[in-house]
Amino acid sequence: MCLWGTSETFTILNAAGETRLIDVDSCIAPIVRALNGVGVVTVASCCGHGKQPGNIALADGREIVIAPDYETGRRIDKLFPPICEP
Repeated sequence: MCLWGTSETFTILNAAGETRLIDVDSCIAPIVRALNGVGVVTVASCCGHGKQPGNIALADGREIVIAPDYETGRRIDKLFPPICEP
C-alpha cells in the first residue's frame, strides 16, 4: 500500500454523467480507473495505508474491500460463515 498523500489525479464520470476530477491513492488508482472505465461509478476510496484493508465505495451502495495480501484476505474470509456447508 502507498504512503498517505501519494495520489493520482484523473477524470471520471459520476452517477449523473458529469465529469469530475478526483485524487486517488496511487496504489489503488489503476483499480478505480478500470472500474470507472467500464461504467462502474465509484464515490470514495482509500488504500488503507498499511494500517487496514483498502476499500472502494460504489455509487450503488456496495463496497469493495482490498486485502493487502493473500493471508489477510483469508483472515477476512474467516469473519463470515462458509459459502457452502460440506
